[in-house]
Parts: sequence; C-alpha cells; structure tokens
Amino acid sequence: MILKALSRWREQRAVERHAIPDQLWQLTLLRYPFLSARGEDDLAELRRLCSLFLSTKEFHGVDGFEVTDEVAVAVAAQACLPVLRLGLSWYDGFVGIVMHAGEVLAQRRFEDENGVVHEYDEELAGEAMEGGPLMLAWNAIAVSNDPAQFGVDEVFNVVIHEFAHVIDMRDGLADGVPPLGGADERERWIAVIDAEWTRFCERVDAGEATLIDPYGAEAVEEFFAVAVEAFFVAPAAMRAEEPAMYELLAGFFKQNPAG
Repeated sequence: MILKALSRWREQRAVERHAIPDQLWQLTLLRYPFLSARGEDDLAELRRLCSLFLSTKEFHGVDGFEVTDEVAVAVAAQACLPVLRLGLSWYDGFVGIVMHAGEVLAQRRFEDENGVVHEYDEELAGEAMEGGPLMLAWNAIAVSNDPAQFGVDEVFNVVIHEFAHVIDMRDGLADGVPPLGGADERERWIAVIDAEWTRFCERVDAGEATLIDPYGAEAVEEFFAVAVEAFFVAPAAMRAEEPAMYELLAGFFKQNPAG
C-alpha cells in the first residue's frame, strides 16, 4: 500500500513538472486530427501519459536540429496513443530519442542465397532498435495527417510506426507478434496476421490501392507496424478495409478508435 502511494505521488510530481501548456496541447491536437477525434477522457489520459513520457525519455537533436517543446510534445502525443490502455511500461526498454531535421541515409549490407554480398544506401524517416535509441526525422512527422486524405493515399505516420516496432520487440523479436497472454493467444494471433499479410501481399502484387502502406508487404513485422499506423490514424477506413486486422489490434491495444 505504501509503495503504491509513493508511486502515485512520484507520477503526479512528474506530471506537474512536465505539464504541457494548454496552448501547445491544443496546437498539437489541431495538427494531428486523429488525436483530437478522441473523447475527453482519452485526451485527458493521453495528456497525462505525455507528461510522464517526457519525464523519462531523453531527446537529442543531431546536426544542429533543435528539439523544441513543440517537437517533443508532437512525438510524445503520437507515441503514447498506442499505449493509452497498456501503460508506458511498454516503452521501458529504451530512453534515447534521436531527432534529425530530415531523412537519414543508412548503409545496408546483406548476403543473398548465392553468397553474394550486396551493399546499398537506404533513406530512413525513422528506425527503432532493441534497447534504443529510437531515431525520427522531423520533416516526416511535421507533414499533415488529415484523415480526409486517406482513401486517396495510404496512411503514413512514422512515430506510430516506429513505436509499434518497439512494442513488437518487447519480447526481443521483431516478428509482428507482440508479447501476448499465453500460447493459445499467440497461436490465434499468428493465424490471423499470417493470413491477412498473405492476402495483403497479393493485393499489393496485383497493383491494388491499399489504405495500409504497401511497405507492409516487405515482411510481416512491417505489416504489423503499418497496420498499427492505419488503426490509429484512420480507424474507420481501416475497419472497413481490413476488418480482421482491425479486430486483432483492437483486442491487443484495448481500444476501439472507430467505435
């Protein structure tokens, strides 16, 4: 009882010390309409989690990029949305968030089935690594996230995407299967996501327009991340186009954003 009371006191102190000014909070909601679409109770909890998030994570700007309050709150608000019901403990495995002004070129190297080594550069708007840090490009975060655009172009939200990978990797593996309650739940999850990923890949290969970013066809872990983007940013469209994945994610995140 004493430990719980002490924990609550510490949380309240952290919320007070990192309180988000009303004007900045309203500006953040205005810029990301999928946040402002939430009800008052959800927004109050989201704001509280954001303050706790800001009290435990360390932002680092690279090459002169300044991490302003506007930048930090924009990242925090979108990062905390997936764990609104799960709790911030899902992000305990890392502390650092590295912010770049724009995309980053990363050198990649892989060996194919014939033993030939290939090297190439990949442009990244974000990257999550087990144990951190997490990297984000501000110019990709600052773009409009207007749900009215969805259905024309696929959903894109780099913050939610990378934090979905953090959630996925909480058990040490990036495999599209986050830590679940037990073996039965895991088997059910794998059955659903594998079937939906196969169907999605067939649609992408056929040249169909998809709400979920076609990048999800690269691997099942990427399909999980882009599906989480759509679930939170364009939930009604997601439920209509991908009902099985929507229900799977709604059960895991304990949220029904389209409801």
